Amino acid sequence: MIPKLSISPQINEVTLNYLKILKESGFTGDIDSSYASRLTMATDNSIYQLLPQAILFPRSTDDVRLITLVAQKHEFQTIKFTPRGGGTGTNGQSLNDGIIVDMSRHMNKILEINLTEGWVKVEAGVVKDQLNQYLKPHDYFFAPELSTSNRATIGGMINTDASGQGSMVYGKTSNHVLGVKAVLINGDILETGKKTEQEVQQLVISSPIYHTVYDYCKEHRQLILDKFPKLNRFLTGYDLKHVFNDNLTEFDLTRIITGSEGSLAFVTEAKLNIISLPKYRLLINIKYDSFQSALNNAPFLVQADALSVETVDSKVLGLAKEDIIWQSIKNLITDVAGYDMQGINIVEFAGDDYELTKGKMDKLCHQLDNLMVNHTLGIIGYQTCVELAEIEKIYAMRKKAVGLLGNAKGVRKPIPFVEDTCVPPQHLSAYITEFRALLDSHHLTYGMFGHVDSGVLHVRPALDMCDPEQEKLMKQISDQVVALTAKYGGLLWGEHGKGFRSEYSTAFFGEDLYRGLRIIKTAFDPKNRLNPGKICNSLNVEEPMLSVDSTTRGFYDRQIPVSIKTVFHGASECNGNGLCFNFDVNSPMCPSMKLSRNRVYSPKGRAALVREWLRLMSQSGMTSSELNTLNPKKHSTLVGFVKKIYNSWQAKRGKYDFSHEVKQSMDHCLSCKACATQCPIKIDVPDFKARFLQLYHTRYLRPVRDYLVGNIESYLPLMAKVPRFFNFFMKMSITEYLTNKIVGMTNLPLLSTPTLKKQLVGHSTANIKLKQLQQLSNVEKANYILVVQDPFTSYYDANVVFDFICLAEKLGFKPVLLPFVPNGKPQHIKGFLKQFSKTAQTSSDVLAQIAQLGIPMVGVDPALVLCYRDEYKLILQEKLGNFQVLLSHEWLNNVADKVVNTFQVKQTNVEKWYLLGHCSESTQLPASNQQWQQIFKQFGAELHSISVGCCGMAGTYGHEVKNLQASKQLFQFSWQKALAKYPNERCLTTGYSCRSQVKRFDKLTLKHPVQALLELISVS
Repeated sequence: MIPKLSISPQINEVTLNYLKILKESGFTGDIDSSYASRLTMATDNSIYQLLPQAILFPRSTDDVRLITLVAQKHEFQTIKFTPRGGGTGTNGQSLNDGIIVDMSRHMNKILEINLTEGWVKVEAGVVKDQLNQYLKPHDYFFAPELSTSNRATIGGMINTDASGQGSMVYGKTSNHVLGVKAVLINGDILETGKKTEQEVQQLVISSPIYHTVYDYCKEHRQLILDKFPKLNRFLTGYDLKHVFNDNLTEFDLTRIITGSEGSLAFVTEAKLNIISLPKYRLLINIKYDSFQSALNNAPFLVQADALSVETVDSKVLGLAKEDIIWQSIKNLITDVAGYDMQGINIVEFAGDDYELTKGKMDKLCHQLDNLMVNHTLGIIGYQTCVELAEIEKIYAMRKKAVGLLGNAKGVRKPIPFVEDTCVPPQHLSAYITEFRALLDSHHLTYGMFGHVDSGVLHVRPALDMCDPEQEKLMKQISDQVVALTAKYGGLLWGEHGKGFRSEYSTAFFGEDLYRGLRIIKTAFDPKNRLNPGKICNSLNVEEPMLSVDSTTRGFYDRQIPVSIKTVFHGASECNGNGLCFNFDVNSPMCPSMKLSRNRVYSPKGRAALVREWLRLMSQSGMTSSELNTLNPKKHSTLVGFVKKIYNSWQAKRGKYDFSHEVKQSMDHCLSCKACATQCPIKIDVPDFKARFLQLYHTRYLRPVRDYLVGNIESYLPLMAKVPRFFNFFMKMSITEYLTNKIVGMTNLPLLSTPTLKKQLVGHSTANIKLKQLQQLSNVEKANYILVVQDPFTSYYDANVVFDFICLAEKLGFKPVLLPFVPNGKPQHIKGFLKQFSKTAQTSSDVLAQIAQLGIPMVGVDPALVLCYRDEYKLILQEKLGNFQVLLSHEWLNNVADKVVNTFQVKQTNVEKWYLLGHCSESTQLPASNQQWQQIFKQFGAELHSISVGCCGMAGTYGHEVKNLQASKQLFQFSWQKALAKYPNERCLTTGYSCRSQVKRFDKLTLKHPVQALLELISVS
């Protein structure tokens, strides 16, 4: 029995009183001081961990203003605040130990657009890709690009002055912010924008902030011009240089706020410049025999007048090849025979004149051909991309590079701390040569990628931050890189802000300009209450800045035994890249995060909670063997059961146990497993969720529904013997009421009538025994397939299995329905790991024995078939039998070429079919949709793959009363909208859960693709 974790870091009394007064004062947003929520906000995409006191989620500028007004009360003057957006910063910009003000949950509305003047007004929590998705139908876009664009907010981009690919043409975020609405710490509203000299003079008289900034920047203009580097990536921080235009006729306070990392004000709204989408985009992937060759070739490529030149090293390419992303680009970056591809440069051309744009690309291709003939510059090949979809796939891989590096093998992981240095592009090759020599001297591996056209290369040295000595080495390397960048006239922070690296500010700015920063900070925030420790402190505050060697996540992670981290490897491996925060509802990961916008319910949030849970368990005396085992000791004695009852009663009374916070987070997980493939680190939340649930329920009772779900495969075959009898009772309103109130289940499906067994009466597939199959010759066996049953399709949707059998027959095969053998998937989802281990072993042994026949085994439901490949492998390990169960499309893909001429195809040119992907199949088998399309093509039909997210059913999740509303909302997010666009009779899906959900909410019966194929063919 696990211990109770009743102690968590407490919130100080001043903060508690503040939160109480804030709520009473009419704050309409969310206030969260739970330990779970604080933990999720204690990390970002950096190496640091800093626990805040509480988190506020305002709904409007008025809410933000109320936060500051209440904070002005005398008793709350010590409270510090830090604004937060997407939490994608790599240097701890949004971390602090005060109160976090998160703009992303509610303040995400696009407020106004003016196409005539070319601007859009948004709230700070709008995500960059969300904005561009909105602008695309108008043929406009918000230009600054960054790898985290599907979860980075506009407010965060403004606060770090973000930029990335294409910045040589499009510039940084600050080049596109026309003005902001911001709330100062004293509650005043500040609205900025370009002002003429006459206008600013009036503001200088009335506003201390305008007076201070104007006077300082004008008086020290020459010093500022001399000190600021002549780089595309100028000093992140308070942009003293660009507050005036070149001839000093315009003044824009906006430029002081962009890049200020939330240390001056809360940005709540922004007016942004938008530009027309280029009509034509073309791209070249240039391949090299060494990464140094790719770097050396960069200046030559920049001269080609390209939009951008991006580089990727072999380490990132190697990791990409192991990721789901490679499936989409493997034909766009092929290997070169006889060479080892060690790096690539991605060169893009864009414009509105096709001939001009194509001419630039053709000219470069001609030059590359000549260089390859002469075998110079290490170029070994190149490929062009002329389709927009192909170009976007290449950039999707490049954007995922940050996360992919976190998936490197071993305990040393490439981490961000010197990853955005910037030097003049002409010095980049020499600089990187010294940089690599520095890292090599410490015997470190590293990954490199970045924007060679602007002199920015992202370098991530691999360190084990759980090792205190390597933690010290991180600081040592930081100091050395500071000196190296200075040597080449560059910057330590070319792109990702200062954050915990602000301690180096004096070295880059010099004492005079650094004092100027503090003067400006004092004008905005005299008591140093906004994101203290970042950029600089106010003049009257001499507190130390947050430093590079501040407390890291590694300090906490090293307190978890290595053996435990190995078992719960998903939680331990999470590097905080935050791809699970993707705003797009048609992206499969993560449905619970998309619905709630609560990061506690994201893979990253769940990983953080589990790590802390394991740390606290270890500190409470739990041994490695007790937490490591897949089969914890059962307390089946009466005393043990009574203890469980008492513990559960205490929980209902509200007695605190941190385990309850972890359990609540897990309860919202749909176990869809999208995270296991979509996350670049491959965080498998359902795996460690099952492990947690088993341990949690050694202390607390399980609900009745867990037993009903976990044992469904044992009683379904019995119920199917008299389906009409059970269906009669299931249709009764009293039954629905009782299952609703007592069991906590709703909308339970009816058993198939006629049953699969009855449909197969007299059919040859029902009469063949395994002994008969063993006596067949190999030639005879080639005509057979074995159909593996799953509980949901066989007993609730039997027509699908029957139609698959009929399809196989029409294709000239002899299908044999195997006896039903429990799969165990429901047991795994509910955390019955001891039972699941037994079920999996039994099933594995049976299927391994059948596999010796050498006849293909095929199943029709993705979730259950993929369980054999994933959960079985994890639970059984070396005990897993030697067998393979194919999905229907995998089998059809293997045999279609052989049988395509044995049947006649109906004419179906008039109408098309539409496949809505099952999330497990689409993410674990990324080629599945393309394979289905190819199969339909061979059958003379046209199949379109429709991008959808999670349907909201996910096995039995949607049938639980507590999840009903969430399940319905998830369905409405993407599936319902997609179904409204296409003829329903032509919509298909492979998953039983998906078909069940559509039938429940839209009263439609979708076909499985095999049923559509059956319609398409007739015997020759």
